[in-house]
Amino acid sequence: MPSNNVKPLSESTRDKLKLSIGHLEMFLNQHALQQLTAEDQENEAELFYKGLLSDLRHLLVFSEVAYEKLGVALRRANFEVEFAERALYEVYHQCVNAFFYPKNECYSEDGRYAYTGQDAIRFRKKPVNNARDIVLTVSKVYEELRDDLSYYESDYMTQRRMQGQK
Repeated sequence: MPSNNVKPLSESTRDKLKLSIGHLEMFLNQHALQQLTAEDQENEAELFYKGLLSDLRHLLVFSEVAYEKLGVALRRANFEVEFAERALYEVYHQCVNAFFYPKNECYSEDGRYAYTGQDAIRFRKKPVNNARDIVLTVSKVYEELRDDLSYYESDYMTQRRMQGQK
């Protein structure tokens, strides 16, 4: 990727992460497992929401770490392209992948809906509206990040390997 594109991409990525972090923090600070399972006392519902909350907490942590790294890259007196590229690579491979491939698989992306104008996120179990809304809200951010950072899916590491770096 041309080095003159890395700084603006780092800035926009950091802004998008900040937006996502705000949504995730608000949701996680205001909702507990007992609130989410209040309407549905089944064991399956409790397992579903435990998994969902766990995945969202992991996503929040990954996003906060990436946000901080990009902040460090942008605050340095001399912008280091390699450091920023590594941070962008980590955003793709930790944040974007954590969202689209959650460990507990409470939701998944169904690509068949991606181009129909419908939400491409499908839930394993029908969630309460607040849980559904947070996932769909941040999905838009992570979709944009995935599109913006698609170069870092494989091309970045291929370039590094060719240069003999890790």
